[in-house]
Amino acid sequence: MTAPPLGDLLAGLRVVSIPMRVRFRGVTHREVALIEGPAGWGEFGPFLEYPPAEAARWLASAIESAYAARPAPLRASVPVNATIPAVPPDAVAAVLQRFPGCTTAKVKVAEAGQMLADDLDRVAAVRDAMGPSARIRVDANGGWSLTEATDAVGRLAAYDLEYVEQPCASVEELADLRKALARNRINVPIAADESIRKAEDPLRVRDLEAADLVVVKVAPLGGVANALRIVDECGLPAVVSSALDTSVGISAGVALAAALPGLDHACGLGTVGLFDGDVTTDPLVPVGGLLPQRRVTPDPGLLTHWAAPPHRVAWWRERVEQAHGLFPTSP
Repeated sequence: MTAPPLGDLLAGLRVVSIPMRVRFRGVTHREVALIEGPAGWGEFGPFLEYPPAEAARWLASAIESAYAARPAPLRASVPVNATIPAVPPDAVAAVLQRFPGCTTAKVKVAEAGQMLADDLDRVAAVRDAMGPSARIRVDANGGWSLTEATDAVGRLAAYDLEYVEQPCASVEELADLRKALARNRINVPIAADESIRKAEDPLRVRDLEAADLVVVKVAPLGGVANALRIVDECGLPAVVSSALDTSVGISAGVALAAALPGLDHACGLGTVGLFDGDVTTDPLVPVGGLLPQRRVTPDPGLLTHWAAPPHRVAWWRERVEQAHGLFPTSP
């Protein structure tokens, strides 16, 4: 779609900064910019270190949400997983309480400054808390080498993993890891995340047979329509996940999950509970392990309450301007 004029985007731009309950991916406060358009609200929240070319895809997603209709849903609600940051084992139960009804958990592993023993203890605590019938997946965010991943996945397999997400950084390493696990008769599927959403050619995951399934996020892939296209072309089962979004961004993720032809895995969209607040009085949080498919309108009072300071608003306005200049070449 064609980008609206920059002035229209900046006129109603609202920037919020919401504290996290627990440090996650190094983030203690989540800053995002919200854009209002004729179709509703969109969220622009590329992480602070992302360059303009990468941020342009996030802006494309925000513009799509604010200016375009969403695809017809195939389901009214989608199942979601609990998300466990790299917390000590004795903190696991308290985190799980924020995800009532969820029967799947995604556990952060390979955290900088921690050891594999920390990961094993955390996953063991999740298994103890959720019981033998729960599904447990782990996410390394590309933090392991091929050798480390082979060892770690082999040891974590004792906890009956649903899959391991992005254990290594490169697509080639993922492909080699799949072969190594098969040789060692370790039956743990591999999911590609960063190799899809941060890659210039996300289809290399398919071409190199580097994963058993793909994790897709609306904002980094340029919107719901583009994410649906990538899933279709990959031809692999998909899990929809969030990028630490407010309920505005989560609603776009739910729209994607609701429109997928097949949805065999719980989605990583229940992450609003990791925030110490939201931009709406009716947040998209799981009820019975499910999220409804609906748009979200921010509350004016909460936009004011969580408003970022003026110098940060200026920073985000400049970032929107930079990304807008690259919009015609973004997906």
